[in-house]
Amino acid sequence: MRRIIRLIALSAAIGLAAPSAVSAQAAARCDKSFAEVFREVTPSVVLIVSAVIDPFSVADKVQLNVASGVVFDDRGHIVTNAHAVYGSSEILVSVGDKDLRPAEIVGANPATDLAVLRPSAPGSPLQGAKAGNSDTLAVGDEVIAVGFPYGIGKTATRGIVSGLHRVLRLTPMSWQTPYIQTDAAISPGNSGGPLVDRCGEVVGLNTLFQEQGQNLNFAIPVNQVAALAGQIIAQGRVVRPWHGIYGQMVPFEFTMTLGIPPGFMVETIEPGSPAEAIGLRGGTLPVQIGFRQFLVGGDVILAVNGEALDSMDTVLRIVRSFKVGDRVTLDYAHEGKKMSAEVTLPERPILPGDVRRLREMRGLH
Repeated sequence: MRRIIRLIALSAAIGLAAPSAVSAQAAARCDKSFAEVFREVTPSVVLIVSAVIDPFSVADKVQLNVASGVVFDDRGHIVTNAHAVYGSSEILVSVGDKDLRPAEIVGANPATDLAVLRPSAPGSPLQGAKAGNSDTLAVGDEVIAVGFPYGIGKTATRGIVSGLHRVLRLTPMSWQTPYIQTDAAISPGNSGGPLVDRCGEVVGLNTLFQEQGQNLNFAIPVNQVAALAGQIIAQGRVVRPWHGIYGQMVPFEFTMTLGIPPGFMVETIEPGSPAEAIGLRGGTLPVQIGFRQFLVGGDVILAVNGEALDSMDTVLRIVRSFKVGDRVTLDYAHEGKKMSAEVTLPERPILPGDVRRLREMRGLH
């Protein structure tokens, strides 16, 4: 599949404490200038320099990376993108020009491209950023992206929220982690920096941009960052159930012309996953409809625990309700036959595909 998304700098999602209960109406009353917003958030935005030793390279075995981060709380935890630091042999962080200090990874979740760092040497106290509420964002809201593009210095770029709930098909879990779309300019080095609203509150974590478009940039919503970072700080990792299924809803055209039953079309299965263990099969034939690509020929999941899969909203609601250890019953169509299977969901491990994706993203810096 053509790589159309260049992962670079996503907007800044910082979770300090719980997201504030700012309503859309209250947010609309914020009238701070962007100069004021920048002054307020800048003490919480850090430069991250990391060194990665690549054992698979013959030349250029040591790669230096520059990224951004945002201070998550007053205990000094820093949130950034996993692709900026995962696998690093050494990490340095700095808020100001003279405060460069080593840091360690508290935990990282490659599947959601999120990592938490903590300085490992004393220095000036770090100031936690103020978290907003990404659920109250609306298309057209003004925002700025703050970070260190190309490592040249702390920089602010202005834009608006261009879209919400954007699903970019980057990993099998992409549809569970929709992004904020913004036209605030992002460059290599901005990854992990904050996206900030007119109230001076972080609403997202800058993560990537579309290489073949202009002003198409994406950020992880701050509410999701806060939830995931909280897990990482508490237990060193994100605990999620693992089913190993990736796909999309069967288009109406396929039901009418190909006779594929309505439901969730399985396109790929993660190796070693519970889905592979029960014999679910992914697709083999690529089909293009407009700009959408499908992989047909696999199984179609009709119902989960007796509930019919009639829309992607239903699928997301069911999947988000799963917990590690849950027993799940699947009804599905396999080669024209209706079948049923039960599976117990284990914890999702870090998979080779996750690490490969991070390595590719880092190579685009």
